[in-house]
Amino acid sequence: MSEFRLISRDTATIWVGQLAVMAFGVADTLIAGRHSDAALAALSVGSALYISVYVALMGIVQALLPIWAEMLGAQRHEAVGRSLRQSLYLCAFIAAAGIGVLLFPGPLLRWAQVPELMQGEVQRYLTVLAFAFVPALLFRIYTTFNQSLGKPRLVTWLQLAALLIKVPLSVWLVGGGGGVDAMGAVGCAWATLVVNYVLLALAVAMLRTQDIYRPFALWRRLERPDWHQLRHFARMGVPSGLAYLVEVTSFTLMALFIARLGTVASASHQIAASVAAVLYMLPLSLAVACSARVSFWLGAGRPDHAKRVILMGLRLAALAALVLSAIVSVAGKMIASGYSGNREIVALASALLVWVALYHVADAFQVLCAFLLRCYGITLAPLVLYGVLLWGLGLLGGYRLAYVGVAGRAASQSAGSFWAASTLAIGLVAAGLLGLLWRAMRHSQQNEAIPIQSA
Repeated sequence: MSEFRLISRDTATIWVGQLAVMAFGVADTLIAGRHSDAALAALSVGSALYISVYVALMGIVQALLPIWAEMLGAQRHEAVGRSLRQSLYLCAFIAAAGIGVLLFPGPLLRWAQVPELMQGEVQRYLTVLAFAFVPALLFRIYTTFNQSLGKPRLVTWLQLAALLIKVPLSVWLVGGGGGVDAMGAVGCAWATLVVNYVLLALAVAMLRTQDIYRPFALWRRLERPDWHQLRHFARMGVPSGLAYLVEVTSFTLMALFIARLGTVASASHQIAASVAAVLYMLPLSLAVACSARVSFWLGAGRPDHAKRVILMGLRLAALAALVLSAIVSVAGKMIASGYSGNREIVALASALLVWVALYHVADAFQVLCAFLLRCYGITLAPLVLYGVLLWGLGLLGGYRLAYVGVAGRAASQSAGSFWAASTLAIGLVAAGLLGLLWRAMRHSQQNEAIPIQSA
């Protein structure tokens, strides 16, 4: 199979799985909203905190993909198995951190000024999710491992099946019935816990029974911690996880700042952010598929093949981003109308979607470049770019435009100022990451290959 067909197939497969995972949150929002406003409010706060923790810590695991893909390219199958077992020690540290934050969210709730009447249900919601975190983490290991092997289809089928369990279970537990009292937002958390354990059980069954995993000798006795390898995991994973955290919190904090402008501005921003998140899933899927192939070819000692995959990925990202951005620009009012019947909200959201269209073009390039840079072991420089530009220029710049004024111009008191500043920031991030990627490719070809995983 050609590289183009392979990457296109894997991208489409991963994309479907990503949309299924997104549907978990959408379904919970709709179900909680129909139950009560209090349940929806608790879910909104609780899920925002959970997602911030989840994305940052799962980003550490996702960064292991190029390590395993490179080993596969070097035909070191048993080394992949040993590395996978070593990743369980990393999971133990990550799980302890995640569970600690979710079980004791008081400082975060007070910092976010969550009303005291809401804090009880939010804490119960997060407590249940704390016990759902370990299976979610282990399933992410399984997902990342399959993606590194170029076998994402197995994961996607499981994610689609889980959606069929998640939705009716959430409906039942949130609203009650059949001898079960209505749980509100906490019911969504219990449904997530059940689904996470089902997914983990199915993943273990697949690892035990499928022939494709046999060359890796996964089920050997767990070795003692290899601290050299674990430090390497941390060097790759921690900056990547923090970069994810910066991305997520830049949107979270933007929403908090825009909320000061009133309900119309806040609702319009939520529509824009929702569309941006859906658009992001396609370049994210392309980034995962391309990074697996690039690392494979680097491990095989073929940096020329890796470069061809990178250039192909950049062309595909540009084409897809331009098409999607054009659709959003032309159909912005229609898209906004699908979210709300309020004319004022639709009008403001339509204006914000023009910025979303521009934002997405840069967003598509930055996520692809960030993933590909991990193939060359480059993770710290992207984190610095994210922090300085997304938080500094994007958030701080948007805040000053909206509430303070810049260069003699009065404060705009507009959500559009945040999107304008964020679009400029993500554009500069994309340009910086593209420059780093180009330099990494040239250096790799000059030195035959740059290994990112020692024996």
